[in-house]
Amino acid sequence: MNIVSIIKLVPDLVEELTVDESGVALERDWLRLIINEFDDHSVEQAILLKEMSGGQVTVIAPDLEGTDDVLFAANARGADRMIKLVGDFDEGVNNHALARACVSVIRDMQPDVILTGVQAHDDLDGSVGPLVAEYLDRPYVGYVAGASLSGGKLSIIKEYPGGLTAALDVTLPAVLGVQAAEQPPRYVAISKIRQAMKTAVIEEHSIDDLDSSGGPIIGRLYQPEVGERATMLEGDEEAIAARIIDIMQEKGLL
Repeated sequence: MNIVSIIKLVPDLVEELTVDESGVALERDWLRLIINEFDDHSVEQAILLKEMSGGQVTVIAPDLEGTDDVLFAANARGADRMIKLVGDFDEGVNNHALARACVSVIRDMQPDVILTGVQAHDDLDGSVGPLVAEYLDRPYVGYVAGASLSGGKLSIIKEYPGGLTAALDVTLPAVLGVQAAEQPPRYVAISKIRQAMKTAVIEEHSIDDLDSSGGPIIGRLYQPEVGERATMLEGDEEAIAARIIDIMQEKGLL
């Protein structure tokens, strides 16, 4: 089976984020990027499919600071081929442009299944998975929590709100948005990643033109602004209940 996993690098929310002078983007000089959590699960699910059914796993990522480390780690986990999209990604790129860039490489590969994370915390204009599916005219299933090959089709476990799940059969080729792999992303020792750095090769594909059409235009980016402070209600239960009723009457809610 020919399997492709697309990954994004996103800002690490543990670090402090600063808006740059333009007011519409993050300051990137000190921005730490990490693999999107759901994309990490998509890589794991891709490797699990390979281990269950055979085939080859290709991981594709845009060229950003830290991309090489992420790709070598994927190789150490079991990915066979790593592709880095080289273009003007440093200043940020919307998901429409990223999806089109990935499709320009994927189209000739003719993969049986493409996996992406179901979403990322910096998605403003739709997730990459549905966009890739649209550009390739392939079916898409999101919120996937498990997949296996059965009779030439993928048997999918899809999660719904409220703890509900569904079992689906998906005809290949298809695109999956992974919410959780069947097992947590496997740990890889640093020594194994360093070995991958010595032996593995990252292919580079130049993207001359990033087409961002269809995405939103950011008018302003800013830290949440402080509004009116909360009022703490004090007293016993009856006093607090009476005050809540008074407030609701003052607001015209009662």
